[in-house]
Amino acid sequence: MKVKTVFLALLATVLLGCFSDAALAADRVKLKVGIVGESYYDIWKPVIEKLATEGVDIELVNFNEYVLPNAALDAGEVDLNAFQHHKYLNNEIKTKGYKIVAIADTFLSAMCLYSKNVKSVKDIKEGDKIAFPNDLVNQGRALTVLQGAGLLKLKEGVVNPDVTDIVENPLKLEFVPVDAAQVPSILPDVAAGVANGNYAIDFGLDPAKDSIFYDDLSFYTTNDYINVIAAREQDKDKEVFKKVVAAYQTPETEQVFLDVFKGSYLPAWK
Repeated sequence: MKVKTVFLALLATVLLGCFSDAALAADRVKLKVGIVGESYYDIWKPVIEKLATEGVDIELVNFNEYVLPNAALDAGEVDLNAFQHHKYLNNEIKTKGYKIVAIADTFLSAMCLYSKNVKSVKDIKEGDKIAFPNDLVNQGRALTVLQGAGLLKLKEGVVNPDVTDIVENPLKLEFVPVDAAQVPSILPDVAAGVANGNYAIDFGLDPAKDSIFYDDLSFYTTNDYINVIAAREQDKDKEVFKKVVAAYQTPETEQVFLDVFKGSYLPAWK
């Protein structure tokens, strides 16, 4: 009889343990986050680790085209996405009618001024050539950076300027528009060039160390180029999403920007 009692007690303990494990598993929240590109695995690593200790499991879903993550979010195939800036998101909503919204700012992809021929912006002289991307979005940002560096002045109120919006060019600089990916490669042939962070890094440049002038959030009058975390409108106020945002907007994420990406991403939540 004693053996039977001990056996039943052990069985009850095992079953209770099983039920407890099942209950704990049931309490965990699983979220899918749409991304585009391998770099996001590094960015989200500390976020995923922190949330795992809070009962939230994040799965990153890497899409190979920019047109896919918003469609997937709108259709409920992912819970959040984090790959685009406000300007792109707003255009997607306008043209495709998606019921999605930005719930948090993440980073600004830095565009900095580099040179192989001068060591400082002060060394740029009259008539020098300055290279920048030839596509309108990146060109507008490049001109904004050049204005921040004090090399030119743009017409006020223009969100995405082009060269026709330059109202002051005191050094009579000559501008050389090229494909964005080519800016770093032609630096020996120009006084300086404004390059996207990813292309600069691919070419072996360190944005934090090699730029002669660094991008800054204060140069921009709108949030157009700040990247975001997006959710469906109906879900935007979920408490678990607030946890995701809190886990992302931390010094740990900022350290990833510095250590892994050499400062080519600027935290936009500060």
